[in-house]
Amino acid sequence: MRPSTHHARRARGLLGALLTSLVSLAALLTTAPVAQADTTICETFGTTTIQGRYVVQNNRWGTSATQCITATDSGFRIAQADGSVPTNGAPKSYPSVYNGCHYTNCSPGTNLPAQLSSISTAPSSISFNYVNNAVYDAAYDIWLDPTPRTDGVNRTEIMIWFNKVGPVQPIGSPVGNANVGGRDWQVWSGNNGSNDVLSFVAPSAITSWNFDVMDFVRQAVSRGIAQNSWYLTSVQAGFEPWQNGAGLAVNSFSSTVNKGTSGGPGTPGGSTACAVAYGTSAWQGGFTADVTITNTGASPVSGWKLAFALPSGQQITGAWNANLSGSSGAVTASNVSHNSELAAGGRATFGFQGTSGGTFAKPSAFTLNGTACATV
Repeated sequence: MRPSTHHARRARGLLGALLTSLVSLAALLTTAPVAQADTTICETFGTTTIQGRYVVQNNRWGTSATQCITATDSGFRIAQADGSVPTNGAPKSYPSVYNGCHYTNCSPGTNLPAQLSSISTAPSSISFNYVNNAVYDAAYDIWLDPTPRTDGVNRTEIMIWFNKVGPVQPIGSPVGNANVGGRDWQVWSGNNGSNDVLSFVAPSAITSWNFDVMDFVRQAVSRGIAQNSWYLTSVQAGFEPWQNGAGLAVNSFSSTVNKGTSGGPGTPGGSTACAVAYGTSAWQGGFTADVTITNTGASPVSGWKLAFALPSGQQITGAWNANLSGSSGAVTASNVSHNSELAAGGRATFGFQGTSGGTFAKPSAFTLNGTACATV
C-alpha cells in the first residue's frame, strides 16, 4: 500500500529536520575547543609535559611497588601509591612538576641553567591538595651547582617543606630559624652523601603561596653552601611519600626566571654597577643602619633588590623606605614605589633598626640584583 501524500511529506520533513540537526551538531563538535585529556603515568621515571613549558615526572625510586600519577592541565595528582618504606630513611619517590633540567630532561623553552648573578627575580607559585591517610612531606626543591649541568646530582639542594604528615624530618639537624619571604621557618642543614641540603620547614601547613625563589637562594649563599657564580638548574614542586600518598596533588604550579641585564631603562636589573654606603649607630643591645645605594653604571636600574647577610646575633625589628625579606642572617631589601628607579649616578636610601648581641659588626658584602657592589 502506498503511503498517502500527507504522510510522505511529513516523513521527508522529519528527515530534513534530522539532517539539519546532525549538520549543526557536527559543526559544533568541529568548532568547540577540546580540553586536553589527563595523562596517567605509571612508569618508574615516566614524564609528560603540561602547558607546553613544565615537565611532570613520576620519579619513583625507593620502592618497587606501583605508583601512578595523573598529569592535569595545571599540575598533577597521585592516583596510586602502593608500598611503604621506613620513616627513618629516604622516601619512596618524589613525584613532581618542574621548570629547568633534571637528568638531561629539560622543560620546553626553559632558560635554566642560569647563573645566580644574572638572575634578578625568580617568581613562583604553588597550590597543594593534602591528605591525612599518608606519611609524606610537600616539598619545593631548588637545585644549585657550580656548573651549568643538566644531568646528575647537583651540589646543593634547597628544600621548602610546605607541609609534613607523620614522623618524618629533613636531612641533617635544625640550625635555627629564619624569616624568608615574609614567613618564619625552622632551618635544617645536612648532607645526604651526594649533596648539601638546606631545608626550610613551615611551622604549619601552607596550601598555596606566591614567592621569589631567589630569597631562598640567597640564604644558601649567605650560609656558604652556594656562590653567586653558581647556577640555578631547576625548581621542582611535589611530594615525598613514605607511606601511601594517593590523593595528594599539585593543583597549580608556575615558575619564571627573570634575568637582569646591562640594557636600557625598564629592564629588570638595569645596570649592575653599584656602590653601597652602610652607616650605623650602635649601642649595647641595639643599633640602627642607614644604607645608601648608588648606581655607578651608565644605564638606569628599574627595580632593585639589595642582598646582604647580617652578622650573627643581629636581628631587624623595623625598617623604612624598603621592603625587607628576612630579619636575621640573609636579608634582602627591595624598593618601594617611590624609590624604584635608579638613574645612572642616582641614589636610593633606606634604613632599619634592630637588636644585637656580642661585638657589633657590619655586613661584609652586598649584591644589587645579584651582582656584587663596592662598599664605601
